[in-house]
Amino acid sequence: MPSYTAPVRDTQFVMSDVLNLEKYANLPGFANADTDTINAVLEEGGKFVSEVMFPLNQVGDHEGCTRHEDGSVTTPTGFKEAYDKFVEGGWGTLGQNPEYGGQGLPHIVSMAFEEYMSSGNMAFGMYPGLTAGAIAAINVKGSDEQKQTYMPKMISGEWTGTMNLTEPHCGTDLGLIRTKAVDNGDGSYRITGQKIFISAGEHDLASNIIHLVLAKREGAPDDVKGISLFIVPKFIVNEDGSPGARNGVMCGSIEEKMGIHGNATCVMNYDDATGYLVGEPEKGLAAMFIMMNAARLGVGIQGLSQGEVAYQNAVTYANERRQGRALTGVADPDAKADTIMVHPDVRRMLMDARAFTEGARALSLWAALQIDLAHSAQTEEERAEADEIVGLLTPVIKGYFTDKGFETAVNAQQVYGGHGYVTEWGMEQYVRDARIAQIYEGTNGVQAMDLVGRKLGRNGGKALMQFAQMMNDEIASAKEDEALKPLAEKLEKAGGELQAATMWLMQNGMANPNNAGAGAVPYLHLMGIVSLGLMWLKMARAAQAKLTNGSADDPFYQAKMITARYYMDRYLPDAGALRRKLEAGAESMMALPEDMFARA
Repeated sequence: MPSYTAPVRDTQFVMSDVLNLEKYANLPGFANADTDTINAVLEEGGKFVSEVMFPLNQVGDHEGCTRHEDGSVTTPTGFKEAYDKFVEGGWGTLGQNPEYGGQGLPHIVSMAFEEYMSSGNMAFGMYPGLTAGAIAAINVKGSDEQKQTYMPKMISGEWTGTMNLTEPHCGTDLGLIRTKAVDNGDGSYRITGQKIFISAGEHDLASNIIHLVLAKREGAPDDVKGISLFIVPKFIVNEDGSPGARNGVMCGSIEEKMGIHGNATCVMNYDDATGYLVGEPEKGLAAMFIMMNAARLGVGIQGLSQGEVAYQNAVTYANERRQGRALTGVADPDAKADTIMVHPDVRRMLMDARAFTEGARALSLWAALQIDLAHSAQTEEERAEADEIVGLLTPVIKGYFTDKGFETAVNAQQVYGGHGYVTEWGMEQYVRDARIAQIYEGTNGVQAMDLVGRKLGRNGGKALMQFAQMMNDEIASAKEDEALKPLAEKLEKAGGELQAATMWLMQNGMANPNNAGAGAVPYLHLMGIVSLGLMWLKMARAAQAKLTNGSADDPFYQAKMITARYYMDRYLPDAGALRRKLEAGAESMMALPEDMFARA
C-alpha cells in the first residue's frame, strides 16, 4: 500500500531560509503570517491530508463517481465526509479575502497546502481547487452584489464552483463556442448550450454549485471578441441567500477517463438556464483568464505533487527491495542480496525525482510570493515587476512541471519493476493521474506557444530582462563563496544557452512563425531547467549558510548541497541540447507533405 507524508520541513526551509518571508511582515496579509503561524498551518495541513484525504485516494480511483437518472452525481465512498471535515477545518479559506470570510493569509501559504492536498488526493483536491479559481474571477470582475451573494459561501466551502469553457467542437479556439445567452430584460440571461470536460461539474459535496460559463450574447461578434462570462448557479439563490429553485443546468454524463476517477468530469447541458453577466459584456475572455491563470498554476502544482508522492513511495520501496549486489562489491554481507538502492540506475531515477520536486517546490513558492507582492508590495513599480514575473512563469510552471511530473511518476513506477504495474502498489494510479495535467488548462504545446508568442515580447521583453537580472545577481553573489562557485558557473553557462536561444527566436521567429512554433516546447523546457537551476542556487546558498553556521551535522542541509550538485551536473547540460533543437528551425519539421504521413 502507498503512503504519503507532507514535505513540511522542505516547505519551511524554502519559506524561511530561502525566501525569508519575515522581511515582508510590514506588507498587507503578511502581518499575521509569522513563522509560528505558518509552521502550524503547514504541520496541521499536512496532518489533515495524510489522515483524511490520502486514505481515500485509491478508493476514489477504484470507485469513481456515479451519475443517476435524475442527473445527480454521487462521489466515491468517504468523499462527502472528508469534504465536510475540509470545510469544518477552514482549509479553503486560508488565502481568501477576510471581507468575505477568508483568513487573509499570503497566497504562498495556500499554495503550499495546495501541493499537499494534490499529493494526498489529486481528484479530491480539484473540487476546492476549481472553486478557488471561480472565486478569483468573481472577486476581480463581479459586481458588489455578486460578491456578497456568492463569495462568502464559496470561500467557506458551503458552495463550490466550476469553469465552463470547452465545447464538443472547440477547446483552445474559444472563438468557436456556440453557447448562447439571451437577455431576459431583468438583469438575467437564458443560457443554452453544452460544455464538456467540466471538472467537478456535478457532485454531492456542496449544497450549491456556481458555474462560470462562457457564452455569446445575441448579436455579439461570432468570434473571441463576442464572448461574455456568466454566473449560472445549480440552484437559483433566494433573497435570503439560500439555494432555491433548480436551474436549467444538468449533468448529461460523466466522462470515462484514464485517471482522476474521484473527480466528476461532466458533460454539462444548459437549457434556458438562468445566468448573470460577470463584468462587462463581450469581455468574458479577460475575466475567464483570471480563472485560467490560477488554474494553470494549480495544474503545475499537480505535476509536482504527483511526482512528489510517487518519489516518496519509490524511495521506500528501493530501501526495502533486495535484488542483486552492488557493482562495487557486496554492500550488505548479512543478506543474500543488497537493496536496489545500491544500483546507479535506480539512484538516477530517484535523484532525478528529488532534484525536480525540490526545485519545483521552491519555484512554485517563489512564484506564489510574487503573486502576493503583485498585490501587496509597497510601490507600484515593485507590484508591476512581480506581476510581470508571474505572467512569464505561469506557462513554464504549468508546462514544465507537468511534463517532468509525469516523467517522475513513470520513473518512480519503474523503480518498482513489475510491482509498479500492479494496482495494489498504487504507482500506476500516479502515472495515470499525472497524465491529465499535461493536457488540460491548455495543452503544454499551447503553454509553450503562450510563452514564446506572448510572454517573451510583452512590454518589450521586460519580464525576461527582470528574470535575467535576478539570475545574474544571484550568480555573482554565489561566486564569492568558493563552495558555491562551481554551481554558479554551471548555471551561468545554462543561462547563456537560454539567452542565445532567446536571441535566435527573436531573429528567426518573426521571419518565419513556424520557427517559433517548432522551437516553443524546447524553449519552454530550457526555461524550466534554468528556472529550477536558479532556485537550486538559492537553496544551496541557504543550505551552505546553515552548514557554515552551526548546522554542519544536519543531514537535511547536507542533502540539499548534494542534490544541488546533482541538479547542476545532470539537468543543466540539457540546456545546450535544447538550444540546438530550437536552432534546427522548422524546415525539416514542416517538409513532409501531409499525404506522406499516412502509412502506405
